[in-house]
Order: sequence, then structure tokens, then C-alpha cells
Amino acid sequence: MLKEKIMQDLKQAMKEKNEIKVRVLRLLNSAIKNFEVEKIGEASDEEIEKLILKEMKKRQESIEAYKKANREDLAKEEEQELEVLKEYAPKMLSEDEIRKMAKEIIEELNATQKEFGLVMKNLMAKVKGKADGSIVNKIVKELLQ
Repeated sequence: MLKEKIMQDLKQAMKEKNEIKVRVLRLLNSAIKNFEVEKIGEASDEEIEKLILKEMKKRQESIEAYKKANREDLAKEEEQELEVLKEYAPKMLSEDEIRKMAKEIIEELNATQKEFGLVMKNLMAKVKGKADGSIVNKIVKELLQ
């Protein structure tokens, strides 16, 4: 189970005195526990993966904000945390895989530019948790032009 792997890796990171990994895994573990309290039960691997993706998105937004504010030191810290989270994230689809799926849906629906929303809705249902929405959006726009 993913939760157990995170706990084992946390213990290992503590032994290795890897401060960044310890900090990220503690935050992740705390997010999982909070989720379980709200849910009143064990979190499944799928739910934990969603929490990881949510944490990754927070880091990406922080990186952008810090770079705009010329705080490279803080952006670098967030990037290191993001790298730790990527180890536990679900495998993401490549742009080629997303493009192939998008083409299939566009052909299936015989979609035009006006049906962008419909294509996005169908594609996002297929790639949920496996692809970044902004990349999917870019590819669909490209293919419908």
C-alpha cells in the first residue's frame, strides 16, 4: 500500500537526515491522516494519489509565484519538494499518448472547434489523475484548429 511505503520512506529519510524529504513526507502523511479523519476510514491508494497530485499542484503554483517575486531561493526549495512528491505520484501520460486519445475522441464525436468543451469533458474523464489539465487543453486546442 502507498501509505505504508510513505511511512517506511519517512523513517529512512529520518535516518539519512534528508530534511527536505522528511518535511515533504510528514506533510503528506498529515494530509492523509486529515483526509482519513474527514472520511472516517482508511484512504485508498487512489485517494492518496489524488492528495499527492493536489500537493504537487500547490508546489507548482508556489514556484511560479516565487519566481515572479524574484525569490529563487524559495522557488528552489519548492522545486526540491516537488521532486520528492513526483516519486509517489501516479505515472503521468506522455503528450503523445494524450494526443492519440484526443484524436480518437475528436474523430469519434466528429467534433469541430465549437465542441471544444465536449471534447475536453470526454478526454478529461479518460485521463483524470494521469495528465495535467493545461497540457490536455493545449493539445485539444491544437487539434481542433
